Amino acid sequence: MSSIQVDTSITAEFRPVQGVLAQQSLLCIEQSGAIVHLRLNRPGKRNAMSNTMIRQLHTAFINLPPSARVVVISGEGSHFCAGLDLSEVSEQSVTDGIHHSRLWHAAFDAVQFGPVPVISVLHGAVVGGGLELAATTHLRVAEPSAYYGLPEGQRGIFVGGSGSARIPRLIGVSRMSDMMLTGRVFDAVEGQSIGLSNYLVREGEGLFKAFELATKIASNAPLSNYAITQALPRIAEMAPAEGLFVESLMSAIAQGDEAAKLRVRDFLEKRANKVEKTS
Repeated sequence: MSSIQVDTSITAEFRPVQGVLAQQSLLCIEQSGAIVHLRLNRPGKRNAMSNTMIRQLHTAFINLPPSARVVVISGEGSHFCAGLDLSEVSEQSVTDGIHHSRLWHAAFDAVQFGPVPVISVLHGAVVGGGLELAATTHLRVAEPSAYYGLPEGQRGIFVGGSGSARIPRLIGVSRMSDMMLTGRVFDAVEGQSIGLSNYLVREGEGLFKAFELATKIASNAPLSNYAITQALPRIAEMAPAEGLFVESLMSAIAQGDEAAKLRVRDFLEKRANKVEKTS
């Protein structure tokens, strides 16, 4: 039984998916309307990432149902993900290690640059490859039990699941170096303050918050969501002049979508809410 709890009126709406997604034995995948809930399901191993789980994660994200608009990722049991399953890599050759890392890259690219926004719910260990996975998601909701570590320096290895490219964009190179060199662990409050999570909620409320956010995101125009998750991170990596030109193109494409035109008309004709600060 997962330690993450949520209102039963929400979970009752989720039903197991069918087809290829139902065949991923290390993942539990359910759907309610436009929201897909994917749970890492190796609780006895603290959801450590085996090669099989990585392949199944990749398979899941390239085969999402056409009706999906948002994915929520969580971990079964007491932890989100304790990282790499070291038992599978202890005797790898250099060539094997490169292929193994590239396997992770392909899976995590499918998460970050897939068709829909992804929210992760973090509790317990968010360590090593688990933190690399969390960094691929577009929003991160943490519970107080969450803690973050990158023990690669103590293990004599280096991050291989895209962490060197993604995690510094959240917390900076200096903090990531500290975590890897010294084994420093950040708790949930510290993680929130340095940017490892977007939201910090009370224990047991992570999924509730994630589903609340997912419902809001699913109500957006799909093309707008796609532009935010696909164009925004790429523009941020460009030189300013090139980035601003791509911004103009993406802005024009989004504004030209019929769903966007309808939403603008709703606002102009006072059928849509204004932006207001809520408590």
